[in-house]
Amino acid sequence: MTDLAMLVAVPVDPDTLAMIACLALAAATLIFIFLIEPDASDSAPHRSHLDQLLEQRDTIYDNLRDLKFEYRAGKFAEPDYEQMKNDLETQASVVLAEIENSTGNEARLPRRDAATISSGPSGARAGGR
Repeated sequence: MTDLAMLVAVPVDPDTLAMIACLALAAATLIFIFLIEPDASDSAPHRSHLDQLLEQRDTIYDNLRDLKFEYRAGKFAEPDYEQMKNDLETQASVVLAEIENSTGNEARLPRRDAATISSGPSGARAGGR
């Protein structure tokens, strides 16, 4: 008897096959839920150390800009403003030093939102060239 003849000779009930398929699917689901542990790197955003430093730099610059605006609006006294400004500038210098170490003192990296910030007339240089 050939293999095909043996398979045909065994009577198979469609309900039994459906029950076996459901049990196999349920077992696979339970194994996946309870036995397979996710890797921490699967859910973590894939950002480099340099990306994190650039984001910190941009945040500090934004905070400095907001602080200056709020000081001009009269929300802070002069000593408070100077203290907060010095703290933010210290943080910025630490982050900039880390960026220089990470990039090997390469050229300055532009801000991520540079397209939305107007930085004055383009091409103007000090010294009047």
